[in-house]
Amino acid sequence: MKTILLGLIFFMATPQTLTDFPLVKSATGKVVRLSVPPPDGNQILPRPIDVWLPPGYGQDTSAHYPVLYMHDGQNLFDSALSFIGVDWGVDEWMTRLINEGKIRPAIVVGIWNSPERVADYMPEKPVKTLNRSILSELFKRFTDLNKSDDYLKYLVFTLKPEIDRQFRTMPDAPNTIIMGSSMGGLISLYAMCEYPAVFGSAGCVSTHWPAADGLVLGYLKTNLPNPGYNRWYFDFGTETLDKDYEPFQVRADTIMQQAGYQPGKDWITLKFEGADHSERSWNKRLDNPLLFLLGR
Repeated sequence: MKTILLGLIFFMATPQTLTDFPLVKSATGKVVRLSVPPPDGNQILPRPIDVWLPPGYGQDTSAHYPVLYMHDGQNLFDSALSFIGVDWGVDEWMTRLINEGKIRPAIVVGIWNSPERVADYMPEKPVKTLNRSILSELFKRFTDLNKSDDYLKYLVFTLKPEIDRQFRTMPDAPNTIIMGSSMGGLISLYAMCEYPAVFGSAGCVSTHWPAADGLVLGYLKTNLPNPGYNRWYFDFGTETLDKDYEPFQVRADTIMQQAGYQPGKDWITLKFEGADHSERSWNKRLDNPLLFLLGR
């Protein structure tokens, strides 16, 4: 049980009202702060939503854009707000790759995490298959692990329609991508398995497979969408938490192969020697998922 959900309370936003959260300062493009509260009956906490618009968005009003939804939104654009003082550099990487003609211009939606990050990001259906003794221990440690279905419902039925209403998006699944790291990788996987007609691609960076002792792998095997429509990016490093991921990722890769996914076409897994489990490492290699998921 020591491996279950180890280290997964990283990067949590502290409890505040939405007006108390500082605004993001991006190096490139423009960030718009939205308040999109969850509907009545949805258990997740309200949180800031930061929408990054690529350079040139306001110039050509006929242009429409793919949308990349990313978890842990406070860690994406501004080092002053990020967990360890280093952000992903999403705005810089996006602008650089767009200017080089390597990726399509896209809107990025940064969804901040909450003090209930584990409950929001731990795939709910696999957890419910655990026996009662393990569930009891988990609930003692984390209070509630039954919010990820509500989190996804919020993304699909509340947030995405609002983004599509306010901005010039390409709302179909091939142009709707979801991505995150660690537990954010798990919830991205869960999102595309649960809503494959909404999310056409998923980026799972340093996926925290050991959560619940790899239980999500069994879920993936039975719920993986059929190949030919969805695209998957996986990666992992070899240091700190990431050093435990390779055996799980090998099993995930086997599941992908057996399902008929084609490496390099609709699925890719990359290993980064010496990379640890941090925003610094994810920043260094962010071009890889962006090129695979948004490449021209």
